[in-house]
Amino acid sequence: MQPKHSVKQAEPVTLSGGIRTDPLPDPAMEVVAVRTREVRARYRRPFAISSGGSDELVSLVVEVRTADGARGIGEASPMTAYTGETLAGLRAAVEEHAGPALIGRDPRDLAGAHRAMDAAIRGQHLAKAALDMALHDLAARAAGWPLHLLLGGGRPATAVPTTWVVGLGTPEEMAEEAVRYARAGFRHIKLKGGEDPALDLALVAAVRAALPEAVELSLDANEGYPPSGAVRVAARLADAGLDLLEQPLPRWDLDGMAALRAAGGVRVMADESVQSAHDALEVIRRGAADVLNIKILKVGGLHRARQVAALAESAGLAVKVGTMPELGVATLAAAHLSAALPHATVPPDLVGPLLVDAEPLAPAPFAATPGTGSVILPTAPGLGHGVEALD
Repeated sequence: MQPKHSVKQAEPVTLSGGIRTDPLPDPAMEVVAVRTREVRARYRRPFAISSGGSDELVSLVVEVRTADGARGIGEASPMTAYTGETLAGLRAAVEEHAGPALIGRDPRDLAGAHRAMDAAIRGQHLAKAALDMALHDLAARAAGWPLHLLLGGGRPATAVPTTWVVGLGTPEEMAEEAVRYARAGFRHIKLKGGEDPALDLALVAAVRAALPEAVELSLDANEGYPPSGAVRVAARLADAGLDLLEQPLPRWDLDGMAALRAAGGVRVMADESVQSAHDALEVIRRGAADVLNIKILKVGGLHRARQVAALAESAGLAVKVGTMPELGVATLAAAHLSAALPHATVPPDLVGPLLVDAEPLAPAPFAATPGTGSVILPTAPGLGHGVEALD
């Protein structure tokens, strides 16, 4: 009896007109297994945003294997305060629905994989993103390319500058941290805010006065500002030296976001308002942002992230590749995506591995980041994480 995945290689076919086609993909590249593993790492100090916080970064690592032994690794971090999703729900969506939908499929058929996952379960962007990431890792390894080349980037492998993200804390703690990392080489500092516009204004003024002029400063309100008075607050933040205001209003208030943008003074970035390509299209149509924050997990994977990026580029908008934050695998995916997008002109958020006591997945690319403000983009095929098989 022939082994289950043993096949006879097809010969090349010549069609009329002399066009030569290669054989169909080897069935040995079919997905045969999906595995998961929970990973936890404690934050150096609790990481908080206006909707909540946590003492530890929790991720689900996902492995996709094919019949010929190839494998790819993905990751999703269910920051419940931001996404509303839990680790148990994420794991169930991967193991019981989206993962089984990939069995028997060619992992290089990325668009087909999303159709299959969408048919298996509605929503669940984090689960689909982790699997999509693993498929991209596998496909890039099969091609022998680092992922940013598979995503269309033409640059040689290099370092990717990153934003430093300052979580909520006392004004003194936040200001000290912002200045310390700016002096270490980070050219964009993002402050978390949204709890109290008056405190945000004082914080921005204090930090801006202490930063080198070349360092950009943004504030992420995470939907924390009330619609009434938001235009006035944005104007005062601009006068205090803020360069970019991220998602100050609820995700549904695109009219309010458009009014802020029309008022001028500070650029407006949409984050929670962009959960999908459909959302991005509506943000663009309504003129509600200058910049789109594309988070791979938020939109359902690299395949979907590229769709959002294409819409932004067509509309003449800049993009920023954000994170939730995440550990090393997902953060490397964000680094590769940012390197592949010419209009990703706002430095990405690649600091998740630096916010924890010890990065457990891919520490090497981030080892020099605290002193340089950049992440080394791996040259190895795939994501370049070096994570062992999930046996």
